[in-house]
Amino acid sequence: MKVLHFYKTYFPETIGGVEQVIYQIARGVSIYSIDTEVLTLAQESSKKPLVLENHLIYQAKCDVQIASTGFSRAALFRFMELAKQVDIIHYHFPWPFMDIVHFLSSVKKPTVLTYHSDIIRQKFLLTIYRPLMKFFLNRVDAIVATSPNYLATSQVLDGYRGKTEVIPIGIDKNTYPQVTSAKLNYWRNQIGEGFFLFVGMLRYYKGLHILLDALKDTNFSVVIVGSGPIEHSLKHHAKSLKLRNIHFLGTLPNEDKVALIQLSLAMVFPSHLRSEAFGISLLEGAMYGKPMISSEIGTGTSYINIHNETGLVVPPSDPTAFRKAMEFLWNSPDIARAMGGKAEARYWQLFTGKHMARSYAHLYQRLCTP
Repeated sequence: MKVLHFYKTYFPETIGGVEQVIYQIARGVSIYSIDTEVLTLAQESSKKPLVLENHLIYQAKCDVQIASTGFSRAALFRFMELAKQVDIIHYHFPWPFMDIVHFLSSVKKPTVLTYHSDIIRQKFLLTIYRPLMKFFLNRVDAIVATSPNYLATSQVLDGYRGKTEVIPIGIDKNTYPQVTSAKLNYWRNQIGEGFFLFVGMLRYYKGLHILLDALKDTNFSVVIVGSGPIEHSLKHHAKSLKLRNIHFLGTLPNEDKVALIQLSLAMVFPSHLRSEAFGISLLEGAMYGKPMISSEIGTGTSYINIHNETGLVVPPSDPTAFRKAMEFLWNSPDIARAMGGKAEARYWQLFTGKHMARSYAHLYQRLCTP
């Protein structure tokens, strides 16, 4: 069986949560004799496919970006060519150009759509896009929600429950590097240990301004790993609050990231909008036995992090509540360690790459069975 994933970004040109999901699926389903190809947009089209471990990546030049939506004439024609050669088309939502390509290419193959997030910010454009979106969602054969929480709270998915199932995002710990003692010592000397850690893209919905406000007049040590469009404004905000124990480290290689997770006290994840549909860095923290602090936004973050079990869940956009949660873990190291142990156990029970790959393989096989 051969599957074609279609999404606006992918490795190696970009690094993000959806990219990680596609990679983990492609890597995991190979044991079920399922081959994977990925079609994505890039700055330039690739004449030959790139090879990433066990799957191929086709890159089509992005012609224009409108409201974070890439459009590509080359992608349309490449999709039409590749779709003829595969058994399953796997879409990743949202990306309005993808809907257009689906209809223009007159796809006749079974289709799976992983629903990563509602459209939150572009409310005006959503009113224009909504008819096409509904038409597209009506036509795909199967929809996958990444957590029961998101399925329960998405008004869009509520209209497609008959063909929607939940397959939680999973990650394979074997794809993460073993950290050397030298690397641990390096960061221990640079930062120390027992700090609060955030890992992720610095975007508006990550709620990092809430985290900074929570830190005012505290002595907590906080490390922020990642870069993004609001990085400059966050640093300016931290300076205005006179925060001294905060470290903006930018984007780091995986070994450094894992070293910092291992040295941390807890993962902090203040995302306050539903654009944060899951939270893979929370999952990474759980995988390494770390307790978490997150906000209740009705998405997968509260499926990973169970309040008073694997960490603490606080109301969104509430710096005072976030500070109190940090104080609790800071002052209760034994409880923090116990929560981290339960977080790791939950990872092994629900969120491994093998769990996710097996579920998608079974879904693919059902759709291909007459």
